[in-house]
Amino acid sequence: MTEQSGSEVISLGCRLNISESEQIKAMLAGEENIVVVNSCAVTSEAVRQTRQAIRKARKSNPDARLLVTGCAADIERDQLGAMPEVDGLVANTAKLDPRAWNVPLDAPPFVPSRTRAFIAIQNGCDHACTFCVIPQGRGKSRSMSIALVLAEIAKHLDLGAPEIVLTGVDVTSWGHDLPGSPPLGSLVQEILRAFPALPRLRMSSLDGVEIDQQLEELFASEERLMPHLHLSLQHGHDMMLKRMKRRHLRADAVELVQRLKQRRPEIAIGADLIAGFPTEDPEMHAANLSIIQDCNIVHGHIFPYSPRPNTPAARMPQLDRSIIKQRAAELRAAVAQQRMKWLDSLVGKPLSVLAERDGTGYAPNFARVKVPEGTAPGSILTLRPGSHDKGLLQ
Repeated sequence: MTEQSGSEVISLGCRLNISESEQIKAMLAGEENIVVVNSCAVTSEAVRQTRQAIRKARKSNPDARLLVTGCAADIERDQLGAMPEVDGLVANTAKLDPRAWNVPLDAPPFVPSRTRAFIAIQNGCDHACTFCVIPQGRGKSRSMSIALVLAEIAKHLDLGAPEIVLTGVDVTSWGHDLPGSPPLGSLVQEILRAFPALPRLRMSSLDGVEIDQQLEELFASEERLMPHLHLSLQHGHDMMLKRMKRRHLRADAVELVQRLKQRRPEIAIGADLIAGFPTEDPEMHAANLSIIQDCNIVHGHIFPYSPRPNTPAARMPQLDRSIIKQRAAELRAAVAQQRMKWLDSLVGKPLSVLAERDGTGYAPNFARVKVPEGTAPGSILTLRPGSHDKGLLQ
């Protein structure tokens, strides 16, 4: 939740929403008594949390004008529009247009609320994964030009951001719609060349099968590109991947991780995994569990499958909710086991930590580390943790 000059922006969901919320906050600077909920609709649980956030925001701000945008504002438009707490909806595709908020076109520059700056280099998605509702809320894939990306980064560096995070709906599709169809690796290389003083560049979730050769080489060899690869994996069994209409096989992911780890052993792997996808049998679930160890997944996002409106998977034979819940718990436990071993291996080792505003910070591999009291947010310091507790190195 963020507050600025009488307006408030509540952000749910992905890193792209976080980036967009910062821009909405800037557009609403100077506006009075407005609350915006930037919603998420990736799962039914995300929609539930959106509705909960709306009710909570209304209770805290009974006299404010409460507006809802984000994916749920499009995908669940009728349901959210019928909520008595909601005064209006702003289409997801229009939320960065000042005219949608009835504010001046020349919005003032914003002061970021985080030490890491999220740059939305891409939006939308051209793929049709059978479980996914996001293209309904985000539209077709659209890439920001290299010149605009560099200008956006320069703005954040001038404001003192020590780490840039490149984000989007389908980041690895960046460039497909630009002249010459440049690969993502060329953009990353240009950023590193243009800003030699940039200490840290981080990638958000990537589709492993679309990581081009140049980007893979940079992950393996470029120290300023953080050793943290989060894969949009979704499952560890080939039949499930086929029914999800994913474009990779299990072996593709395992081999990518092996190649990178061989050249840069410290790289930390994250992944999105879906539990209980329709038609998943015990053997398929076992393959989903085993890929956690095979890829050494230490940053795991586990999603219990939930049918989304107007998606092919919603019409497939569904599993019982109790089975889905149990399988999700088993996946989370498997990730926790890998993460525990990984954290053990980091104890006693020097880590370069970027301090956040909550008394913790992030190492290059995205491990969370406790920082000394009084450490200035945005500073980078070397720490040697002596232990870890509840996922926090200290």
